[in-house]
Amino acid sequence: MSLKPLKKSDFNKSWMKARRDKPKKIQPEYHLIVTEGTDTEPAYFGSMKDVINRAYPDRIQLNVHGAGDNTLSLFQKAKQLASASANGYKHVWVVYDTDDFPAEHINKTAQLCDEESTEETTYHAIWSNQCIELWFLLHFSFMQSDLHRSSYWPKLTEILTAQSLGKYEKNRVDMYQILFPYIETAIANAEKLEKINEGKLPSAAAPGTKLHVLVEKLKPYLTEAI
Repeated sequence: MSLKPLKKSDFNKSWMKARRDKPKKIQPEYHLIVTEGTDTEPAYFGSMKDVINRAYPDRIQLNVHGAGDNTLSLFQKAKQLASASANGYKHVWVVYDTDDFPAEHINKTAQLCDEESTEETTYHAIWSNQCIELWFLLHFSFMQSDLHRSSYWPKLTEILTAQSLGKYEKNRVDMYQILFPYIETAIANAEKLEKINEGKLPSAAAPGTKLHVLVEKLKPYLTEAI
């Protein structure tokens, strides 16, 4: 290789000019949460959306849709919404309660999420057996008893009133703000239930929930409670 200094005439040649490639714009990672309920779940996840989209608009964008559908129809609605998106969703979270729906529908929804996932879009079955109120209670204590979902509401009311926060109602819009300080406790308790329910289908995992999977994915962006 020649060590001779460059001639003045070489400085204007195209091969000597520095490249000025246009910087590539990094697109945020798009997430869609589709919930069975139209009140409790959209309010809870909507508060998360407000925190995340405000603080990290260039890194992640979260959309929430309360579908009012259940199990199998909820998955189809989620798939429809994902297909209609111009941005393309990297993660689609299908959030549903088992309630008293047929076991085959509950389990089939989880199966469809696995089968329909692609490299571009991953579908996640985020079920709660029996309802999202189990996830709320796990913020305060571990519970392993298979109680009917109607028993959860009085327990939540007891906890909230002890903190002068009023009684629990399904349409409360401040549950995220109330629960945020205890989020690590809820994740740990949900993981304990997951280990106990290992190998069981969603319909048989009672009590049990997958909500911690979704919350853990979003937790790095949940830097504050609004």
